Amino acid sequence: MSTEENGGTQAGVPESASPPAELERLQQALAEAEERARGNWDQYLRAVAELDNVRKRAQRDIEAANRYGLEKFAAELLPVRDSLELAVQSADQVEVDARSLKHGQEATLQLLARALERLGITAINPVGDPFDPTRHEAVLARESATAKPNTVLQVVQTGYELNGRVIRPARVIVAKPPAEA
Repeated sequence: MSTEENGGTQAGVPESASPPAELERLQQALAEAEERARGNWDQYLRAVAELDNVRKRAQRDIEAANRYGLEKFAAELLPVRDSLELAVQSADQVEVDARSLKHGQEATLQLLARALERLGITAINPVGDPFDPTRHEAVLARESATAKPNTVLQVVQTGYELNGRVIRPARVIVAKPPAEA
Protein backbone atom coordinates (compact mmCIF):
# COMPACT_ATOMS: atom_id res chain seq x y z
CA MET A 1 0.00 0.00 0.00
CA SER A 2 1.37 3.36 -0.95
CA THR A 3 1.14 6.57 0.98
CA GLU A 4 -1.50 7.79 -1.42
CA GLU A 5 -3.65 4.70 -0.91
CA ASN A 6 -3.47 5.20 2.81
CA GLY A 7 -5.01 8.63 2.69
CA GLY A 8 -1.73 10.48 2.57
CA THR A 9 -0.28 9.14 5.89
CA GLN A 10 2.16 6.46 6.86
CA ALA A 11 0.80 3.63 9.01
CA GLY A 12 0.06 4.98 12.51
CA VAL A 13 1.83 8.35 12.09
CA PRO A 14 -0.36 11.44 11.82
CA GLU A 15 -0.13 13.36 8.57
CA SER A 16 0.95 16.55 10.30
CA ALA A 17 3.87 14.95 12.16
CA SER A 18 6.92 13.93 10.28
CA PRO A 19 8.55 10.67 11.37
CA PRO A 20 11.74 12.25 12.76
CA ALA A 21 9.79 14.88 14.73
CA GLU A 22 7.44 12.27 16.17
CA LEU A 23 10.36 10.01 17.06
CA GLU A 24 12.11 12.92 18.73
CA ARG A 25 8.94 13.78 20.72
CA LEU A 26 8.52 10.16 21.82
CA GLN A 27 12.20 9.93 22.81
CA GLN A 28 11.84 13.13 24.82
CA ALA A 29 8.68 11.80 26.53
CA LEU A 30 10.51 8.52 27.27
CA ALA A 31 13.48 10.42 28.72
CA GLU A 32 11.13 12.48 30.94
CA ALA A 33 9.29 9.34 32.08
CA GLU A 34 12.60 7.62 32.86
CA GLU A 35 13.74 10.71 34.83
CA ARG A 36 10.48 10.69 36.84
CA ALA A 37 10.90 6.95 37.44
CA ARG A 38 14.49 7.52 38.69
CA GLY A 39 13.23 10.32 40.96
CA ASN A 40 10.45 8.10 42.31
CA TRP A 41 12.92 5.25 42.82
CA ASP A 42 15.27 7.57 44.72
CA GLN A 43 12.38 8.78 46.90
CA TYR A 44 11.39 5.17 47.56
CA LEU A 45 14.93 4.24 48.57
CA ARG A 46 15.16 7.27 50.88
CA ALA A 47 11.81 6.39 52.48
CA VAL A 48 12.89 2.77 53.01
CA ALA A 49 16.18 3.94 54.55
CA GLU A 50 14.37 6.42 56.82
CA LEU A 51 11.91 3.75 57.91
CA ASP A 52 14.79 1.40 58.68
CA ASN A 53 16.50 4.16 60.73
CA VAL A 54 13.30 4.81 62.68
CA ARG A 55 12.93 1.08 63.37
CA LYS A 56 16.53 0.81 64.57
CA ARG A 57 16.18 3.92 66.74
CA ALA A 58 12.97 2.56 68.30
CA GLN A 59 14.67 -0.77 68.97
CA ARG A 60 17.59 1.01 70.69
CA ASP A 61 15.13 3.04 72.79
CA ILE A 62 13.28 -0.12 73.82
CA GLU A 63 16.52 -1.85 74.76
CA ALA A 64 17.63 1.18 76.80
CA ALA A 65 14.26 1.34 78.56
CA ASN A 66 14.48 -2.36 79.42
CA ARG A 67 18.07 -2.04 80.58
CA TYR A 68 17.72 1.18 82.58
CA GLY A 69 13.99 1.32 83.32
CA LEU A 70 14.47 0.24 86.91
CA GLU A 71 17.14 2.85 87.57
CA LYS A 72 14.69 5.30 89.21
CA PHE A 73 13.15 2.49 91.23
CA ALA A 74 16.55 1.31 92.46
CA ALA A 75 17.65 4.85 93.36
CA GLU A 76 14.50 5.30 95.45
CA LEU A 77 14.98 2.00 97.30
CA LEU A 78 18.68 2.35 98.10
CA PRO A 79 18.09 4.60 101.16
CA VAL A 80 15.66 1.98 102.49
CA ARG A 81 18.34 -0.69 102.11
CA ASP A 82 20.86 1.57 103.85
CA SER A 83 18.46 2.04 106.74
CA LEU A 84 17.90 -1.71 107.05
CA GLU A 85 21.68 -2.30 107.04
CA LEU A 86 22.05 0.18 109.90
CA ALA A 87 19.29 -1.62 111.82
CA VAL A 88 21.05 -4.97 111.40
CA GLN A 89 24.40 -3.46 112.47
CA SER A 90 22.83 -1.78 115.50
CA ALA A 91 21.11 -5.04 116.52
CA ASP A 92 24.58 -6.44 117.26
CA GLN A 93 25.01 -3.83 119.98
CA VAL A 94 23.99 -4.97 123.44
CA GLU A 95 22.47 -1.61 124.42
CA VAL A 96 19.79 -1.67 121.70
CA ASP A 97 16.39 -1.68 123.33
CA ALA A 98 13.04 -2.52 121.79
CA ARG A 99 11.97 1.13 121.66
CA SER A 100 14.96 2.27 119.59
CA LEU A 101 14.61 -0.80 117.36
CA LYS A 102 10.94 0.04 116.78
CA HIS A 103 11.84 3.67 116.08
CA GLY A 104 14.37 2.57 113.45
CA GLN A 105 11.86 0.23 111.83
CA GLU A 106 9.25 3.01 111.68
CA ALA A 107 11.78 5.36 110.09
CA THR A 108 12.67 2.71 107.51
CA LEU A 109 8.99 2.10 106.78
CA GLN A 110 8.49 5.85 106.24
CA LEU A 111 11.47 5.92 103.86
CA LEU A 112 9.93 3.06 101.90
CA ALA A 113 6.49 4.71 101.83
CA ARG A 114 7.99 7.97 100.47
CA ALA A 115 10.01 6.07 97.86
CA LEU A 116 6.92 4.19 96.67
CA GLU A 117 4.91 7.40 96.57
CA ARG A 118 7.56 9.14 94.43
CA LEU A 119 7.41 6.19 92.05
CA GLY A 120 3.63 6.57 91.70
CA ILE A 121 2.77 3.56 93.88
CA THR A 122 -0.10 4.25 96.28
CA ALA A 123 -1.75 2.08 98.92
CA ILE A 124 -5.33 0.85 98.59
CA ASN A 125 -6.90 1.13 102.04
CA PRO A 126 -10.66 0.79 101.51
CA VAL A 127 -12.01 0.46 105.08
CA GLY A 128 -15.65 1.59 105.02
CA ASP A 129 -15.80 1.71 101.20
CA PRO A 130 -18.11 -0.51 99.14
CA PHE A 131 -16.46 -3.73 98.01
CA ASP A 132 -14.98 -3.37 94.50
CA PRO A 133 -13.81 -6.66 92.96
CA THR A 134 -11.52 -4.78 90.55
CA ARG A 135 -9.54 -3.32 93.49
CA HIS A 136 -10.27 -5.69 96.39
CA GLU A 137 -10.07 -9.39 97.06
CA ALA A 138 -12.56 -10.65 99.65
CA VAL A 139 -10.99 -13.24 101.93
CA LEU A 140 -13.88 -13.42 104.40
CA ALA A 141 -17.43 -12.18 104.86
CA ARG A 142 -18.29 -11.29 108.46
CA GLU A 143 -21.70 -10.46 109.89
CA SER A 144 -22.06 -6.86 110.98
CA ALA A 145 -25.01 -5.08 112.51
CA THR A 146 -23.40 -1.66 112.08
CA ALA A 147 -21.90 -1.74 108.58
CA LYS A 148 -23.82 -1.83 105.32
CA PRO A 149 -23.65 -5.18 103.53
CA ASN A 150 -20.80 -5.48 100.98
CA THR A 151 -18.69 -2.75 102.58
CA VAL A 152 -15.10 -3.33 103.65
CA LEU A 153 -14.80 -3.94 107.40
CA GLN A 154 -11.08 -4.61 107.62
CA VAL A 155 -8.00 -4.74 105.42
CA VAL A 156 -6.04 -7.95 105.89
CA GLN A 157 -3.33 -7.04 103.38
CA THR A 158 -2.86 -3.61 101.85
CA GLY A 159 -3.28 -3.38 98.11
CA TYR A 160 -1.27 -1.14 95.79
CA GLU A 161 -1.81 0.83 92.59
CA LEU A 162 0.82 2.07 90.17
CA ASN A 163 -0.35 5.31 88.55
CA GLY A 164 -3.99 4.27 89.00
CA ARG A 165 -3.52 0.65 87.87
CA VAL A 166 -3.96 -2.10 90.46
CA ILE A 167 -0.73 -4.08 90.90
CA ARG A 168 -2.02 -5.97 93.95
CA PRO A 169 -5.63 -5.88 95.17
CA ALA A 170 -6.32 -5.19 98.83
CA ARG A 171 -7.26 -8.38 100.67
CA VAL A 172 -10.30 -7.49 102.77
CA ILE A 173 -13.01 -8.70 105.08
CA VAL A 174 -16.46 -7.69 103.79
CA ALA A 175 -19.59 -7.03 105.81
CA LYS A 176 -22.65 -9.22 105.41
CA PRO A 177 -26.04 -8.79 107.05
CA PRO A 178 -26.47 -10.51 110.42
CA ALA A 179 -28.25 -13.85 110.40
CA GLU A 180 -31.78 -13.72 111.71
CA ALA A 181 -32.42 -15.86 114.77
